[in-house]
Amino acid sequence: MLNIEKKAEGTNLEVKLTGRLDTVTAPQLEGAIKESIEGVTDLSFDFSELEYISSAGLRVLLAAQKIMNKQGTMAVRNVSDEVNEIFEVTGFTDILSIE
Repeated sequence: MLNIEKKAEGTNLEVKLTGRLDTVTAPQLEGAIKESIEGVTDLSFDFSELEYISSAGLRVLLAAQKIMNKQGTMAVRNVSDEVNEIFEVTGFTDILSIE
């Protein structure tokens, strides 16, 4: 299960994820980003309550990063040790801005 909270202020969008980002829930996040990303120049993800991310979740983050490379910046914040380890093993620490 994944809960997605979006907070938009002007051209800034913060997306807070709670739960698990996996094969089942990744399309839910992908849809939420697609419907909100137009005109956004600063996209941030709050992972403070994200328990797990799978390759499907990584793919959604990569797609969002590609869009934001063209229209602004993207950051991933408050990453747990478990999720950060997945980022390190997959090389995503080199792709994403992790704060």
